[in-house]
Amino acid sequence: MFDKFDHYIQLLQELNVRLAKAVDTHTHADHITALGALRDRTHCVTVMGEKSGADVVSMRVSDGERIDIPGVALEVIYTPGHTDDSYSFLMEDRVFTGDTLLIRGTGRTDFENGDPRAQYESLFGRLLKLPDWTMVYPAHDYKGDTVSTIGEERAYNPRLQVKSIDEYVDLMNCLHLPNPKMMDVAVPANRHIGLHQEEIAKRGWALMAEDAMRLVGQPSIELIDLREAHERKAQGVIPGSIHMPYDELEENIREGGLLHELVAATGKRIVFYCAFGERSAMAVQAAQDAGLSSACHIQGGVDAWKKAKGKVVR
Repeated sequence: MFDKFDHYIQLLQELNVRLAKAVDTHTHADHITALGALRDRTHCVTVMGEKSGADVVSMRVSDGERIDIPGVALEVIYTPGHTDDSYSFLMEDRVFTGDTLLIRGTGRTDFENGDPRAQYESLFGRLLKLPDWTMVYPAHDYKGDTVSTIGEERAYNPRLQVKSIDEYVDLMNCLHLPNPKMMDVAVPANRHIGLHQEEIAKRGWALMAEDAMRLVGQPSIELIDLREAHERKAQGVIPGSIHMPYDELEENIREGGLLHELVAATGKRIVFYCAFGERSAMAVQAAQDAGLSSACHIQGGVDAWKKAKGKVVR
């Protein structure tokens, strides 16, 4: 939640940890997300499911993929129903269920392309098939509870005591809940979080995909792919680019780092790109701050490149 942004930053400082990736389980209707603010402050990678309607996030993931951070891995589970872009994330003995499965409840299904039938399948076909001892961490709880288990919810969650999908649909369709007070503000705000690229473009550090196509292959240009290996495999690679993952950027742009020394020795212009332009925009700012004044990026990333009919190889 954006209202808790300062608290998140304080925790990061107190625990002396670096925020590598921030994940939103779905597009929220009752509050404004802190995802964009965390990205701008910490330069973290923002992650949402591929069904998300947000304009720009750093990484979009699909059902069955893994989100990897050193020492941590999350399995992506597509769990629509509360919204059509709802995802849960499984980490060993615990699952982060967003608003799909709550403690002694389930997320409402009457707005934002919600679907009680889809939610029934997400619950009974996916989440409730996890071991009973799996800890459940929902996105929030109105009573102050923070954690449950699959076994507890199977036994005591009143919305899971139905005998059929039709009974569940009838139950959810008869809730008649008022719309969230912030819905008209929160949903549009949460779908427009790609502001960082606009700022980079205003400073003259962005290339449209069509302009980048005319530069690729020139000896004075070095194209740097910031994506992770699984993204390159799934989305394809712009020919001639060097793979240098975003999480290695800091060591590569500082004095003595690979990119810093490359520019110093050859005078080449660095052109960053990623999946949607978010990581590359942050990389440009970091590179400029490190003295690499010719650095720029492909606005919109591989997504924009493909839409402009740019060539990719696998």
